[in-house]
Amino acid sequence: MHKEHVQLTTADRAALEALVSKGTASVRTMKRALGLLSLDQGATLTAVGQHQQVTIQTVGHWRDGYVRKGLACLADAARSGRPVELDGQQRAKVTALACSAPPPGYSRWNLRLLADKAVELDYCEALSHTSVGQILKKTNSSPIGSAPGSSAN
Repeated sequence: MHKEHVQLTTADRAALEALVSKGTASVRTMKRALGLLSLDQGATLTAVGQHQQVTIQTVGHWRDGYVRKGLACLADAARSGRPVELDGQQRAKVTALACSAPPPGYSRWNLRLLADKAVELDYCEALSHTSVGQILKKTNSSPIGSAPGSSAN
């Protein structure tokens, strides 16, 4: 049976070996790099797939990607789905707002109030109270309400 392998250039081989030796790349990138290096050494798609715990088709995609795009095939392709609406800075502003004093007439912030105030302050065009809850859920403390065992201001 014919071995399906890749012929890496000297520069590409050196770049892949450097990437693997550093160990700072994502797991996906490392698997692709190790797979390409194995294919370059003459390993079959089956052997590489078993070693990297991926399907033969995946290894074939790595090989074909390298032939088409070179080392750019190591990067993850853009994924479909809804784009992120709030960037990190906007999320930080919402979190800081939740940690600030509530508006006059309120003893504490609630999610709807935070969402409305964030839009009013032009942090974003639109923001739902559920999105505010998701943002605050990812912080270490929740300024909404009081945590069990803590005293309210």
